[in-house]
Amino acid sequence: MLVFKDFLTTCKYYMRYMLKFALAILYTFWFVPISYAQAVTLPNVVEGELYTELSHPELYCLAKNIYFEAKSEPIAGQYAVADVVLNRVKDSRFPNTICEVVYEGPLRESWQTKKQTDLDDSLRVYHPIRDRCQFSWWCDGKSDNIKDGDAWRKAQEIAYRLVNDYKHRGLTEGATHYHATYVNPKWAPTLDLVGRIGTHIFYRWP
Repeated sequence: MLVFKDFLTTCKYYMRYMLKFALAILYTFWFVPISYAQAVTLPNVVEGELYTELSHPELYCLAKNIYFEAKSEPIAGQYAVADVVLNRVKDSRFPNTICEVVYEGPLRESWQTKKQTDLDDSLRVYHPIRDRCQFSWWCDGKSDNIKDGDAWRKAQEIAYRLVNDYKHRGLTEGATHYHATYVNPKWAPTLDLVGRIGTHIFYRWP
């Protein structure tokens, strides 16, 4: 009888192990209705000097969001993050320009200008409230300086392609939200799951 109990205990242990292994596999592949094969190869399409914030402000805003949100993601993941921004621009529930979408969130006036009661409103400086913006890099308190030149150029090229060539859009199938795989935001269950690309899971309105 003791041998039989040991056998059952061993079986239960291996069954739990196999279940955990199966769940891990399911988690990895279940959230991938978006195929990596849908991502296009990125040749050099922007020749010469890259655009600047002054020359192409909307493209610049999109490129910054790609860079800070997804520079370590595969090409498909970078396209997907940019696609979400453009989907929001088309959605009446969000601002209707790229820059307004990227920088959406409450602002707080800088203490340096707030104490100047006679200062003109046009000269006042505002900063995003920490952890209250739509895209975390904008209000995480870290530096927003571009440090990786290659990744920045790639982000600018992707932004250029996505805005100027419709065949590169639609990778996220209309997604307007996403989050990293290591977090579980409260809003996620209220939206329809689209799929996973890299370390981001994408959603759209029901």
